[in-house]
Amino acid sequence: MEKRTKIVFIVNPISGTSDKQHIIDLIPKYLDSRRFEWTICKTEHKGHAAEFSGKAIEEGVNIVVAVGGDGTVNEVARSLIHTDTALGIIPCGSGNGLARHLYIPMNPDGALQVLADCHIESLDYGLIDDVPFFCTCGVGFDAFISDRFAKSNRRGLLTYIENTLKEGLKYKPDTYEITVDGEKQVYKAFLIACANASQYGNNVYIAPHASMSDGLMDVTLMEPFTVLEAPQIAIQLFNKTINTNSRIRSFRCQQLHIKRSAPGVIHFDGDPKDAGEELDVKLVPKGIRMVVNTREQAYLPPLLRTFADFYHGVNEEITSFGADLKADFMESGRRISTINKELLRKLRKKP
Repeated sequence: MEKRTKIVFIVNPISGTSDKQHIIDLIPKYLDSRRFEWTICKTEHKGHAAEFSGKAIEEGVNIVVAVGGDGTVNEVARSLIHTDTALGIIPCGSGNGLARHLYIPMNPDGALQVLADCHIESLDYGLIDDVPFFCTCGVGFDAFISDRFAKSNRRGLLTYIENTLKEGLKYKPDTYEITVDGEKQVYKAFLIACANASQYGNNVYIAPHASMSDGLMDVTLMEPFTVLEAPQIAIQLFNKTINTNSRIRSFRCQQLHIKRSAPGVIHFDGDPKDAGEELDVKLVPKGIRMVVNTREQAYLPPLLRTFADFYHGVNEEITSFGADLKADFMESGRRISTINKELLRKLRKKP
């Protein structure tokens, strides 16, 4: 009898907004018990996913699947670097940056089908001050917003946009000294993003052409911009054309050194962390094995792929926040109605 592929599902019960039991119930539908054997582990505290992953590696498990958001995915992935155990993802979070880059479907059925295909590749990952990241890391405004977002009660794209709009115009750019291959350059920048993958999450593409298999990270430096330029920058982040903006400087490298004016927050895959004035960022080629999508979505032409990403992203947000949006619109309608009634009342009183 052919040896079965061992899989451990690490489920974060509290990530996202939906119950994960329906995902667990779907597993037998997509994983043939003649080819796969699996166990379910549910996390109960921070660091629990890493503990489960470490045990899975010791037991020779082939794939550890993170069932949760970006935090769970990052915690599991950090545990699997430079091992023979591969990372699988069932995305259940608010951003799902790594899953989106790998074209893992956002619905459990599609994600489980990709897992059943069991196509594994060795991919790159990055380090910022020796902390692993798999999508992006950075300093400046994106790190500042990651810190605010982490402290917000609500998740999702709308919360991210709300924080960005609220704080963006007040944020003061910093001056950075960047060293690449011994050459130093000084820039005043709104943010510096170092990307292994193409996006932050929610289909916000900070490095549209980034690849996880080229041995290089795409560095995006955004110079200060005016209020009038902000809408164009926002649109370009979603339609994968931010690299064409005149306020953007971009280049590729394997490592760089960043020196800033003072210690402050950085982010790795959206998680904030306090760090010093000087930072080292580097890429580690082929350091982690991951289950990737080889189905039709991964082979769409670039233009159709961009449209598909945008459509699915918008559709998910409408679904997630439909109730809130409806409530907001209804409240706005009530306010307008009240104002109209008050105006009519005043007009009737006029002689």
